[in-house]
Amino acid sequence: MITAGIDVGAKNVKIVLFEDGEVVARGTGLMEMDREQSIQIAYQATLKDNDIQEQAVERVVATGAGAKSVVFATDRSTLVTCISRGVRAANPSIRTIIDIGANDAMAIKCDETGKVVDFAVNEKCAAGAGSFVEAMARAMEVSLEEFVAFSLASTKSIPINAQCVIFAESEVVSLIHEDTDRNDICRAVHDAMAGRIASMARRVRIEPPVAVTGGASYNQGMLDSLTKELDIALTRTDNAEYVAAHGAALLAAEGRGSA
Repeated sequence: MITAGIDVGAKNVKIVLFEDGEVVARGTGLMEMDREQSIQIAYQATLKDNDIQEQAVERVVATGAGAKSVVFATDRSTLVTCISRGVRAANPSIRTIIDIGANDAMAIKCDETGKVVDFAVNEKCAAGAGSFVEAMARAMEVSLEEFVAFSLASTKSIPINAQCVIFAESEVVSLIHEDTDRNDICRAVHDAMAGRIASMARRVRIEPPVAVTGGASYNQGMLDSLTKELDIALTRTDNAEYVAAHGAALLAAEGRGSA
């Protein structure tokens, strides 16, 4: 039986196809103004690229902020449930999960059986998510890859105090005008983001081992800052951006959803 998990985020839609206990396909696509069309395009492309007929997919579980836009879904499940299910399938020892997406971040606490016992989400402002770093990179007129490299080269910690993306951008511009070393500015942005994520994560009483998921977890500058802030080892999961979709596909295979 082939099942599908579809995670509809603010920036991307992620798709995982599952068969006989194995992932057989992954796909992704940008979210445009028309959500339903964006999902259909990404889904059909994933099927085509992996030579899978749509009628062969028996169940589809959708998750994420735009889950309701997956009009062909068999069922839906919460992001917390899907992320924890996806992570624990890969590593059952994980007790705490920190997920960092484009616009949101969350921390999930699991017990020894894998059951979610607590979770916390960041505030509405995106200053604790991946889009915050992207906005700061644009303000500095560098690519995200360059921004991360500059941050990792920094040898000095300086504060950014603004609690809002808009105000933080103004603060970064001021630092640029003051001829502050760009390496230190980039590190300051990551440190500020890490501080907000850590504050949110501590609300669930972090217990190791800790896994980090979500597309923003590939930002090594942010990951280094978060590791220093929490003073604990962090493990980035394989295919970190697909974890929620993977969990949704597993739930579909088990005939579950609506959790």
